[in-house]
Amino acid sequence: MIDGAYSAAGALTGLLVGLTGVGGGSLMTPILLLFFGVPPATAVATDLWFAALTKMVGARVHSYGGQIDWQVVRRLWAGSLPVAIVVVTVVALGNNVGKLDWLTKAIGVGVLITAAGLLLAPRLLAKARERRLHDPVHFHKLQPPLTVAAGATLGLCVALTSVGAGALGNVMLLFLYPLRMTPHRLVATDIVHAIPLTLAAGTGYLIAGMVDFRMLASMLAGGIPAIIVGSLLARKFSSRWLQVVLALVLVAVGVKTLL
Repeated sequence: MIDGAYSAAGALTGLLVGLTGVGGGSLMTPILLLFFGVPPATAVATDLWFAALTKMVGARVHSYGGQIDWQVVRRLWAGSLPVAIVVVTVVALGNNVGKLDWLTKAIGVGVLITAAGLLLAPRLLAKARERRLHDPVHFHKLQPPLTVAAGATLGLCVALTSVGAGALGNVMLLFLYPLRMTPHRLVATDIVHAIPLTLAAGTGYLIAGMVDFRMLASMLAGGIPAIIVGSLLARKFSSRWLQVVLALVLVAVGVKTLL
C-alpha cells in the first residue's frame, strides 16, 4: 500500500534532482532518518534504489538534448564503480552495516560537505577557469586522472552513506571541467554517472536484505513523476538559486543529524 508521506518526500526529492541533479541521497536519506525514524542502514539501502530508478527516468529526459558528456562519465565510472563494489562487499555483504554506530554521523558530515560544496561552487568555478586559461596544457593532462580520483571519492561516499553522487559530483565536475560543463550538460552527465553507481551499491544492500520495498514503492510513486517534471523544467531556467536554498536546508539537516 502506498504511503502518502513517503510519496511526498519522494516527489520533493525527485523534483530537485530533475532540476539540479542534486538532492537524491543528501536530502532523502536525512529525511528518512530524521522525520520517519528509519534505521540508517535501511535508509541508505532504500535510498540507493530510489536514486537509481528515478535517475534512470531523469536521464532519459535529459538525453534528448544531447547533453550527456560520455567521456567524462566513463572516467568517473572508472573510479567510482570499483570502489563502490569493494565497499559494499566489505560492509553490506559482510553484515557489518548494523555494527556501524557512526553511520548516522557519517551521513550528517556528508550532508554538510555537500552543502559547503554547493555554496562555494561559484568561487571554485572561477578559480578553475583561471587555472584552465593560465596553463591549459597542464590542466588538460590532469583532467583524466583527477576525474577518476573524483569518481573513486564519490564511490566511497555513495556506497557508505548514499550521499554525494549529485551535489559533490556537480562541484567536482565544475572544478575539473570549468569551460566544458554548461549547467544542463552538468546535470545530465552527473545523473547518468549516478545510475550504475547507485545500482552497484544498492545491489549489495539488496542481497543483504536491507531494502524496504514498501517504502521504496511509495517513494517512487511520488519521485518518478516529479523527476520528469523537474528534468523538463531544467531546460527553461537557471537552477543556481535552487542550489543555494537547498544548501541552506542541508546545513540545517546536517547539523540536526549530527546532534
